[in-house]
Amino acid sequence: MSIDLSLYRPNVGVVLFNPAGQVWFGRRADTPEPWNWQFPQGGVDDGEDLEAAARRELHEETGVRSIALLGRTSEWIPYDFPEGLPSPKSWKGLKGQRQQWFAFRLTGHEDEIDLNAHGEPEFDAWRWGRLEEAPSLIVPFKRPVYEQVARVFGEWAV
Repeated sequence: MSIDLSLYRPNVGVVLFNPAGQVWFGRRADTPEPWNWQFPQGGVDDGEDLEAAARRELHEETGVRSIALLGRTSEWIPYDFPEGLPSPKSWKGLKGQRQQWFAFRLTGHEDEIDLNAHGEPEFDAWRWGRLEEAPSLIVPFKRPVYEQVARVFGEWAV
């Protein structure tokens, strides 16, 4: 059974690796514990190149620009919005989001990280961690996506 991807909002996700192979986690400012840590992600603008969208989202959410592309997922990874999730009117009629994921290596210094780089911050704290931790830190409805991303990008992790 195939999924109708037109019912899913296009989105990109980013896993940022440091030179030691750890990954960047941001603590969502608006999400209660325990599942409030995640990777940067965001919508794709009409006509926007997916890698450009990933770089833009990473900069908007973390301030980071000094990066090198390591890889990306080969296909869209969809997830459904849970019942009752508050969402913007522009998402009306959509079942969820479809994501392309990108892995980048930080080539600059971590002092570049600025959670206030783009106005209202998505995150209120950040830390380095292990890629394998990611599925246990994210909200349950995104967990299968994070499990898949961890498998695909595992070659760059510690």
